[in-house]
Amino acid sequence: MTAQVFAPAQLVGYLALILGVTAFLQRNDQRLRLFSASQCIVYALHFYLLGNGPAAIGATVSSARSLISMRYRSPFLVVIFLGVILWLGAHYITNPVGWLPIGASGAAVIAMFLCHGITMRVILFGCTLLWLANNLLCGSIGGTILELLLATINASTITRMILARRKAVALAAREADWRA
Repeated sequence: MTAQVFAPAQLVGYLALILGVTAFLQRNDQRLRLFSASQCIVYALHFYLLGNGPAAIGATVSSARSLISMRYRSPFLVVIFLGVILWLGAHYITNPVGWLPIGASGAAVIAMFLCHGITMRVILFGCTLLWLANNLLCGSIGGTILELLLATINASTITRMILARRKAVALAAREADWRA
């Protein structure tokens, strides 16, 4: 077991863990996307080394998606990315488990291109759960830890954003009452 914990594939997974945690600590959507893109590239290498082609493909497409979504937000790009993900998935998936990372990558495309703020993070939370299932099934130590932490961090960030929004609404209401 010790050898597996320190195998090259697992060490790369630990680097993805660090980048992923950093990504979801961000409240700024652009910084979230940048760190997410970096994490996905490292994740792709990790899954390639583990022999999980569909996850490597999903992570690679996710990295490109995160970078492109920093500048462009278009339903047309959603269609392009979903088409690429589904086409690659159909060509490289050898068992039903392979659809977990492909589904997560597809849902994340919708989140990154069409959503922002809390809605984006809620969809990404669902994607995290799909990646968690994939990682448990393929033996990714760092990836499993990453997705567990991301679920926790993302839930915390969503909660903080909701509370901040409520506070802002309450403050605006008090100011409106004061002016009236």
